[in-house]
Amino acid sequence: MSSPQESHPPDNMYGRALEVFSKALGLSGAERRAFLDSACTGDALMRAEVESLLAHDAAVEGGGEEAEARAQKGVLGVLAQESNGGGDTGCRAGDTLGPYKLLQQIGEGGFGTVFSAEQAPRLRRRVALKVLKAGMDTKEVIGRFEAERNALSLMNHPNIAKVFDVGATPSGRPYFVMEYVEGIAITEFCDLEELSLEARLRLFLEVCAAVQHAHQKGVIHRDLKPSNIMVTMQDGQPVPKVIDFGIAKATGQSLTDQTVFTLHGQLMGTPEYMSPEQAEMSGVGVDSTTDIYALGVVLYELLTGVLPFDPKTLRSRGLAEIHRILREEEPKRPSTRVSTLGPSTTEIGKRRRTNPRKLKSDLSGDLDWIVMRAMEKQRTRRYPTASELAADLRRHLAHEPVQAGPPSAVYRMRKFVRATGSP
Repeated sequence: MSSPQESHPPDNMYGRALEVFSKALGLSGAERRAFLDSACTGDALMRAEVESLLAHDAAVEGGGEEAEARAQKGVLGVLAQESNGGGDTGCRAGDTLGPYKLLQQIGEGGFGTVFSAEQAPRLRRRVALKVLKAGMDTKEVIGRFEAERNALSLMNHPNIAKVFDVGATPSGRPYFVMEYVEGIAITEFCDLEELSLEARLRLFLEVCAAVQHAHQKGVIHRDLKPSNIMVTMQDGQPVPKVIDFGIAKATGQSLTDQTVFTLHGQLMGTPEYMSPEQAEMSGVGVDSTTDIYALGVVLYELLTGVLPFDPKTLRSRGLAEIHRILREEEPKRPSTRVSTLGPSTTEIGKRRRTNPRKLKSDLSGDLDWIVMRAMEKQRTRRYPTASELAADLRRHLAHEPVQAGPPSAVYRMRKFVRATGSP
């Protein structure tokens, strides 16, 4: 289990962001936007953090000093922990927690650090142990961490990492013990093995089955991406495992007695794989089809070797611009995208055991329609379930008519009118 490495902002960014935030509190509308444009010129990351604080402030009763203090503790404090590699868990390789001996740190996320560990003395098995970081013990974070372990314990599926145990460190920080998944991200695995399009689709079908199981248990992952879909070998066969339900959202039942609260204005998820409604950050409208959108992005990447939206472009923009791009800009269809990649298309085709011309042809039609339906801006137009997405992929593999299809003329006209603002 590992987390993708990300570039971290400089340490003093948080102090500057808080200063700009404090000054912007007394402004509104065009005046506030002009101030932010000036104060955050050339620093898109700081602009994003200031906007996050301002959005959070809007949801905090009292405002003023109270809001500033709460924002500094609840948002900047968390972000600073993450940017500096997270808080210290107080745990080190060689330590023992209950029957578990920590072997080495293997991953780190926003709220917890993951160690490989050995369970002893009765069971000599390798496990992954995730413990809450020091300095991350606010009610909201503890609630979300507790929700993660409870969400995982609800599920029993061969393509979802299993939870074995939960406990607490001597200092009282919670941890949970789960199946140790020794593998690599699904996109990396497919490229290293040079899997054909068909082989990639069949592996992806297992991922759909795992997500469907989670949804049936009332759990939305909300951060599906290749690094959270690891492929491991079992009995000589590749098996995808969905990991890290750290920001899962319960839809059918309460997963914890603690408060699971997504801060208003705090981006929860990964921009490249995030649905438009999730990027709004309000939490309203996020349901299981949010995961369908993310599955569509992962499928797009598996088929084409690239993402629908350029990662550097997305991450260089503020939160409002990320949302605008995801809400308004239509990505190119997979077959169109691969035809625009130039010389790299040859290597992409090779990794799929084909050539550029054949790859474009194979993606045209069914796969274009299936991917684009999963990634529809309007969630009501996406596949309603992961199993229905999988069913259409099976129809494609069986050379049967698929349910997805090109947008109707009426739908295209409505999109055009909305984009142009015509009456």
